[in-house]
Amino acid sequence: MKRYLHFSLLTLTILLLAACQDSGTPKVGLPVAKPEKVGLSSKRLARIDAVMQDYVDQNKLAGIITVVARHGKVVHAGRFGMMDIEAQKPMQFDTIFRIYSMSKPITCVALMMLYEEGHFQLDDPVSTFIPEFKDLKVFVKETEAGLQLAELERDITIHDLLTHTAGLIYGGYSNSPVDSIYREFDVRNRDGTLEDMIQKLGRIPLQQQPGTKWQYGVAIDVLGYLIEVITDEPLDAFLEQRIFQPLGMKDTGFHVPREKIGRFAAMYGLSDTGNLTLIDAPATSQFVKSATFFSGGGGLVSTVSDYMRFAQMLLNGGELDDTRLLSRKTVEMMTMNQLGNELIPIGRGSYGQSLKGYGFGLGFRVRTDIPQSELLGSMGEFGWGGAAETFFLVDPEEDLIGLVMAQFRPPRYYPIRRQFATLIYQAIVD
Repeated sequence: MKRYLHFSLLTLTILLLAACQDSGTPKVGLPVAKPEKVGLSSKRLARIDAVMQDYVDQNKLAGIITVVARHGKVVHAGRFGMMDIEAQKPMQFDTIFRIYSMSKPITCVALMMLYEEGHFQLDDPVSTFIPEFKDLKVFVKETEAGLQLAELERDITIHDLLTHTAGLIYGGYSNSPVDSIYREFDVRNRDGTLEDMIQKLGRIPLQQQPGTKWQYGVAIDVLGYLIEVITDEPLDAFLEQRIFQPLGMKDTGFHVPREKIGRFAAMYGLSDTGNLTLIDAPATSQFVKSATFFSGGGGLVSTVSDYMRFAQMLLNGGELDDTRLLSRKTVEMMTMNQLGNELIPIGRGSYGQSLKGYGFGLGFRVRTDIPQSELLGSMGEFGWGGAAETFFLVDPEEDLIGLVMAQFRPPRYYPIRRQFATLIYQAIVD
């Protein structure tokens, strides 16, 4: 009888522990802790849930995941809505997302790993490695006779590429004649290769002289090709061997394998009537196909668990779980503002208002002025976002990480990033 009672109590204890774990904060890439243990308020963090659920209830976004970590511990992980409305699949913590421009920080880390190995200096001309960049011309103005072009006043450097000051653009975001040429040449054709892109760029004028303006564009894709030139291996293989495997980022890559399609989120946009509409189904998405164009600027898919591990590595000064990718001093340099005052604020045009108070490091926006940003936070907070409503921030002063993942484009609800940041910071109580 005593033996039976002991067994029953032990079984009950195990079941209760399992129930507590299931109802607690999920372990999304990092250990978990109660918010109060790391100086945050559970009650205040719960405000995140209300705001994100409201986006879903108003049919603005199909589904969202939010994660907050402090002192290396996840203290909030919320999932809201659907990852696939048509298939009636709720959002899951292992959902795979198109992270688009959140690929950029990963590519920049990869390049700086090669920098640490002595392969180049930041002020080296890009043409030393990519001859197609040797004799580029620079757009001046459009005339009746055609485009007026100028010679380069100085070479494009690797630093220019890292800081988006090389004069490269994306094409399609302005009425500039250079934009038209980018579209005509289909510069970032997914069916091509990075080498094909370089050949096209070698025939297109720069939008402006190197170093004269912060201009978002294909610079990080060029860095991806630079990595291939230096290492003599494809970018996807280098990232897998040197970053993804060491950090345990098992679901990050340039395509979604067939066996993982069931975890791949659908992509939504707005219909002509203003309703959510499917624009990229998981089963037929281009991301299901094996890639040949390894876009280091916008081609990766990932999960919240994987990206939290990447962000924590940065917050730790280049190391995670005894795996060191970069030195502390390199991460410090990458995450400090690299731009002169004449180039700030970054993101003139469509990005300008939202990036007031920020400069730019080597792959990240960096907070330089809290009052100008009109946003809660700390000096030196850094991060970036993607074109489908994904965003992350890292705050070294508060030892804090925030991450949002959704799938909607074009990015219409940009304020969600600022709301999320505010909701994190207002929960700090220590």
